[in-house]
Order: sequence, then C-alpha cells, then structure tokens
Amino acid sequence: MKIIMLGAPGAGKGTQAEILNKKYGIPTISTGAIIREAIKSGSELGNKVKAIIESGNLVSDDIVIEIIKKRLAEKDCENGFILDGFPRTVAQADALYDMGISIDKVISIEVDDDDIIKRLSGRRECSGCRSTYHVDSKPSAKGDDCEKCGAPLTIRPDDEPETIKKRLDVYHEQTEALKDYYEGKKILHKVCGSNGIEATTKSIVAVLEN
Repeated sequence: MKIIMLGAPGAGKGTQAEILNKKYGIPTISTGAIIREAIKSGSELGNKVKAIIESGNLVSDDIVIEIIKKRLAEKDCENGFILDGFPRTVAQADALYDMGISIDKVISIEVDDDDIIKRLSGRRECSGCRSTYHVDSKPSAKGDDCEKCGAPLTIRPDDEPETIKKRLDVYHEQTEALKDYYEGKKILHKVCGSNGIEATTKSIVAVLEN
C-alpha cells in the first residue's frame, strides 16, 4: 500500500501517518523528520535548509526530491510506505511519477486555517530527545520540561504565529494544487481533520480499506 498524506501544516498528517505505520506495518517517510536531522547535524546542507525553513519558505524541489529518492530505494519500502510532507508541489508530484512510483491513495486531511494556527502555536519540542508535545492536547507531565528526558521544551521557529501564517500562505499557493492534481488521477480522498484524532483515523482507515 503506497499512500500520500496531504494537508496544511498542522492538519495532523504526522500523527495519522504514525498511527497508520503501526496499523499496517509500512514505513512513514517524513521529509520534515529527515530535514530536521540534517539541520541537527550542522552540515552545510543542514544550515542552508535551516535558514530556508526559519524564514517560512519551502526547501527547494531538487533537495527534497534527492532525499526522497534515496529513502524510497531502501528495502523497508518494498511493500509500501506512507509519504508525509512529500510531494508539496506539482513539480515534486511529477518527479515522483518520473521515478516510476505508483501511488494507491492520496489522503487529504481538511482543517480550517484558524484551527491550525491554534494547534501549531501550542506545539512544543524537547531540546534534548526531540519528543513532541502540545500545551492543550498532549502536555508534558513535567510542565515546561520533557517527561522522557527532562530537557527544556522549546517552540520550533516554524511554529511562531507569524511564521505559521506564512507557511499557510505558501501551502495555499503551492501545495493545495496537488488536490486537483490527484483528483484528476482519481486517487484523492478528503477526510475531516477537525473532529479529533480517533475520528480522523476512522475516516482514513475507511478510505484505505474500501
């Protein structure tokens, strides 16, 4: 099963991809996670990507495509995968097609912008082990510190309110067109992402198993 998760930043793609990963036993390929590792490494590429992300812009297609191409060639992707955060543009979708990869279903998680701003501005990330929390829906048992390792929690630069608004503008301008792209291929399925994690999962599973 080869799945693409679509949706604005903060719509819940990562959360749902993690759930599907456990349910179906296929890997989640998150460009965000791969890119954050590059940033953490302090490499030349990582520093370049860091500057792009902190300004609220998208990493260039050629960098992202190269990252994805290498990852999908790994053995654990033979029986399927879940793409979270890729493609983000029609050019990236075309590049995926050019790799000879056939996608089974594209899930678009639909959430209003106002709800997304509230969600993202409440996200916190551990400065040590990188575990993620949310001040409302998933607070740390240790308050402002990570309940797993005790390191201080931080707000990612791309979760600052002004950056969130810019990220949403970029999504609407560049990524939302993918819905039309995949609808044309008759593999797009829209699900509501505003009614809680369990309800969203139920809707997605219904799509995947029908």
